[in-house]
Amino acid sequence: MPRDSADSSFIDRLSNQFPPDTFAQAEQHYLKEPRGRWHGAQGYVARPRTTQEVAALVKACSDAGVGVIPYGGGTGLVGGQIAPEGDGESPLILSLERMTKIRAVYPLENVLVAEAGVILSNVQAAASDVDRLFPLSLASEGSARIGGLLATNAGGVNVLRYGNARDLCLGLEAVMPDGSIWNGLKRLRKDNTGYDLRNLLIGAEGTLGVITAASLKLFPQPASHGTAIFVIQSPEAALDLLSLAKSQLGESITAFELINGTGLDFLADKLPEMRLPFGNDHPEWMVLMDIGLPRGLEPQTALEELFIAADADGIVKDALIAQSEAQRTEFWSVREFIPEANRLVGSVSSHDVSLPLGELPSFIARVRLAIERIGDFRINCFGHVGDGNLHFNVFPPQGESRDAYLDETKAIKRAVHDIAHDLDGSISAEHGIGRLKKADLERYGDPTKLAAMRAIKTALDPKGIMNPGAVLP
Repeated sequence: MPRDSADSSFIDRLSNQFPPDTFAQAEQHYLKEPRGRWHGAQGYVARPRTTQEVAALVKACSDAGVGVIPYGGGTGLVGGQIAPEGDGESPLILSLERMTKIRAVYPLENVLVAEAGVILSNVQAAASDVDRLFPLSLASEGSARIGGLLATNAGGVNVLRYGNARDLCLGLEAVMPDGSIWNGLKRLRKDNTGYDLRNLLIGAEGTLGVITAASLKLFPQPASHGTAIFVIQSPEAALDLLSLAKSQLGESITAFELINGTGLDFLADKLPEMRLPFGNDHPEWMVLMDIGLPRGLEPQTALEELFIAADADGIVKDALIAQSEAQRTEFWSVREFIPEANRLVGSVSSHDVSLPLGELPSFIARVRLAIERIGDFRINCFGHVGDGNLHFNVFPPQGESRDAYLDETKAIKRAVHDIAHDLDGSISAEHGIGRLKKADLERYGDPTKLAAMRAIKTALDPKGIMNPGAVLP
């Protein structure tokens, strides 16, 4: 483990090797995460401009045994970007915020090369400029950076059609724990030359190296989009609707989101200015569906035909089909602001789990019963049901504060994760392990996998300097 700290004397020793504004005292936004549950220790941040500077910084930290915390946009929700106070040595925060170049775009190859500090929305815009699509999309896309998104293998709303961040990456450039640079920034679709170091670093949360640039996959822009909200009877009906939609629309389904009426209740309470799709009448279960079609096909017609078929089968009770781009944006705003409403209400316990699709209804029913046995709580269950990823969040009763119920957090979390594990699911679907879920990884992880992870960590980072305290104890 790290044996030294990134204190003033360490920074002084490095200062004359780098541009004068490379180092600074870490401001507060580097020391807290979005939900305010993690607070970092005071220390220094380094903001290099090039891969060579990143390599020199990591080499200096390796030589001195100083920990390094790679920092992207700071949007992670499991504490992976925060070194909590009281953890011992003070690591160096290595922010990639100045590495913001789009190095190249190859429209004919459907490839874009971006540095790790490029904000996701800027990658999307650069792809759009050449009439292409970069489909990774999530609520924090205006601040999340590509390096962090790859390091956490981010998901988002379009995984059903395009896959996770891992599936959208062809090659990486990265600085390894000894300060060496891996030049793996290839644009190849096929490369069977030994171990897949790219996919080892993606999802490693900065514990095996620092991603500095990536070759990203682009896709043709759909000629038209369609969006609808379907009212359904139950989560079982959501799966029936998904199956029917796939049979009618195939790979054109971009997103398929389950929304619970509790989420709309929270929006009405905490964000009353927001226009909700069914006014004051909030159905218990809904599906928000998005499709992208090629030229010659009409999305509204396709969604109407889906509704007619689903209604005939008794799968849906009602539907709203967006009639304009403004209404489509309005529908998606509902889904995108549910997490913000959750934050304002204040959860007792939040969970990011994934299940085999067929087990989703059983999971929801079993966990509801388990929570009822613990106490009187409100549940907001929503998420990317098309790929099996649910956000299952538990809240205090109406009018009461979460602080009065925090003693129940451990029992709630254990119940949710036990049932997910029992149904062959995962206790971390898209947010990673970070520092929040290390004990859960130990509890539910396969022993052979954990042993292999420790061996890889020891082999690549023998001094334990890379994001110390994250993922593995």
